[in-house]
Formats: sequence, C-alpha cells, structure tokens
Amino acid sequence: MPRSRPPYPAEFRQQVLELAQAGRTPEELAQEFEPTAQTIRNWIAQSQRDQGQRQDGLSSPEREEIARLRRENKQLRLEREILSKAAAWFARETGSIPGNSSTW
Repeated sequence: MPRSRPPYPAEFRQQVLELAQAGRTPEELAQEFEPTAQTIRNWIAQSQRDQGQRQDGLSSPEREEIARLRRENKQLRLEREILSKAAAWFARETGSIPGNSSTW
C-alpha cells in the first residue's frame, strides 16, 4: 500500500519533538502543524526507543538494519532463482538431464 504523502523531513520531525518535550501535547501540535496527533505520538515513542528510554520496540538503527537485510535477502533469492534456471537450461542443452517432452 503506497504512502499517502512523502515522509516528513527529519528536521521538521525534530522540531516537533522538541516542542513536545517542552510540554506541548500532540493534539496541540497536530492543530498547529500538519501531522496527526497519532503520528506525533509515534515519533515521540520512536525517539524514546532510540534514546533507550523505552524497550517496547526496535530502535531506528535496528529498523534500518532489518530493512537492509530484507532487501539483501530479496536480492539473494532472485539471484538464486536465476542461477537455478540457468543451471537447468545448461543441463538440458548439454543433455545431462532429459527435457520435459520425453516420451515414456
């Protein structure tokens, strides 16, 4: 499912987090700025995880590593599939294995 809008710049998120730390509620910030109150609460929670204040989820570096590993895993699966098809094709061409149209 595509995102409905591009992600907010990191500087903007940081400014909103600083306002929240200064005592403003997510609801107040949502009225003044574009993100919803829930989005701001999510940013606050992620910031607390990154600072080690919460342990109920993954920190940003951990999330980035998982995303990188998933991309790498996807690429490796694709490469393995291509190599498997190439090996089967070469085996058929050299006569190492019978083709699919053999008569039994």
